[in-house]
Amino acid sequence: MAETTKDELVQLIKRFGAYLTLKMSNLFSISLDTLDSRSVGALAGLAVAMFFTWRLLRSPSGPRRRQPKRQTPAPSSSGASSHDASIVPSGVSSLSEARAQNVIDEFFQPVKPTLAQIVRQKLSEGRKVTCRLLGVILEETSPEELQKQATVRSSVLEVLLEITKFCDLYLMERVLDDESESKVLLALEEAGVFTSGGLVKDKVLFCSTETGRSSFVRQLEPDWHIDTNPEIIFQLARFIKYQLHVSPIGSERAAGNVFNSPSLEQFFGCI
Repeated sequence: MAETTKDELVQLIKRFGAYLTLKMSNLFSISLDTLDSRSVGALAGLAVAMFFTWRLLRSPSGPRRRQPKRQTPAPSSSGASSHDASIVPSGVSSLSEARAQNVIDEFFQPVKPTLAQIVRQKLSEGRKVTCRLLGVILEETSPEELQKQATVRSSVLEVLLEITKFCDLYLMERVLDDESESKVLLALEEAGVFTSGGLVKDKVLFCSTETGRSSFVRQLEPDWHIDTNPEIIFQLARFIKYQLHVSPIGSERAAGNVFNSPSLEQFFGCI
């Protein structure tokens, strides 16, 4: 129906154009001398009307071509919607999000400190350390055992070497004879303490009494002293800045500057 109306409008415009043509021919047949203001105005109006008629006649009379509608695919028997093909599967999306979250977590995860950093932090930047051998560095726990053998604890070796790199370390122990001294020095040498670390044999001190070990510590004035004897720990609490009491059995702190730990390596978090 819309097309019929448009055809009728075109026919009407054509007839009006023919009428205007006839009028124009009559106007031009009139002598220029007889033209007045009314004739000139009519002539201008006809010219404008002819211009718009020409513009209308130039417009395409045929119907516009309709754009084909996008066909919606029929839903499959599984009940999936027509948009499933353009939507990323939820499994893939979840996997991508999980990977992105893992990257973020790894990026913001705090960096694990190295053993060297832990040693420096635990020792509060202390530069001089004295340490007992029995029960701390050696497997043996009494001078009598040293008469038979001396064995360096493998679990403490890494920490010991790190301390020698950072601190001025002195090892000391009470022994019953010279042979025990030789066994201790040989065990330390075989463990690589004198080669891999910064320890020298002159810094391994021996005495014949517990009081002698306490005297060594007071003379050296270390920042830290490490011992297993609670009596010596208590006696030195007034003179030494920090102490570590190594004892497999939990005990109360002898003073505010005394720390307790089952072993030297556990104190530094190596176990």
